[in-house]
Amino acid sequence: MTLTFGIYPGGLLGDDHGIVHPTLPDLPDRIADALDQLQGAGPALSVRAYQPFAVTSPQEPPTPADPQQYLGGGRGLDLVLPFREQSGQLDGWPEFVREAVRVHGPHLASLQICEEPNADLPVLDGSSPNVLNALVQGVVAAKEEARALGHTIAVGFNAVPTFDPADTFWSDLAALADERFLAELDYVGLDFFPDVFRPIAADQLAAAVTGILTAFRRTDLPKAAIPDTVPIRICENGWPTGPDRPERRQAEVLDTVVRTVAALADDLNIDGYTFFSLRDADTGADGLFHHFGLLRDDYTPKPAFETYRRLIVELGNRPVAVG
Repeated sequence: MTLTFGIYPGGLLGDDHGIVHPTLPDLPDRIADALDQLQGAGPALSVRAYQPFAVTSPQEPPTPADPQQYLGGGRGLDLVLPFREQSGQLDGWPEFVREAVRVHGPHLASLQICEEPNADLPVLDGSSPNVLNALVQGVVAAKEEARALGHTIAVGFNAVPTFDPADTFWSDLAALADERFLAELDYVGLDFFPDVFRPIAADQLAAAVTGILTAFRRTDLPKAAIPDTVPIRICENGWPTGPDRPERRQAEVLDTVVRTVAALADDLNIDGYTFFSLRDADTGADGLFHHFGLLRDDYTPKPAFETYRRLIVELGNRPVAVG
């Protein structure tokens, strides 16, 4: 097993209210150059992309557009298929998943079914009725199609940390997660953003990251009968800059979080880390969600860009012994 790094290279993202569109368009040449710099001589870097599903609901655009243009040279596609059908109807969903495997299969390193299905926010799948059935059916459909086509693709889903002891997401999933689903599940992702929405003192950050990851492995996943042999991967993590949020602090947080994840990889069976995101949606805006990038919206680097590049060189694709 290896620890693999990745990044979301698009400018479009969601906030608490809806979709945030970047002020400046994606510039493929600048994005490809930044990915080249981050990857360096490392053998692998995953490129994260989103392709939402909806039939009767408003359709969100895929992002980034044409992610395959950023692949090759050791870069594989980490494709997310959010379930955004607000009617909860599953008609067309399994075929949508299978078609994604058919279209992207040769380029896919991993396929994530649903996006944060335990987060009940307008732009996340936890707000979609019937999302758990979509999750279970999607994982099975993806693996069946991948096998039929001879593709080796890691198929999984993600979630956010559960801080409410009364939350029933994991036990509800357990009621649907039959042996077939568990046999097809290759990983479970975690999206988490320590010191972003709940402030954490700098000297407590590593301990907070350790606590979140340990609870995810030891408390949350067992509730759904997901064994320790199924790897965890960090699918989204970041720290926005902006007013009263210094760029230098972003680099420090990134270094602490990644090194803590790497140190826990053996004990908690963590196989990857992906940063969100490559560039700001709007560096001049006041909103928190506009400033997650390692680059400003004009593609000039913040200090954290070099920090992530060095971490990938030092820790990327290193052997991780799992007991």
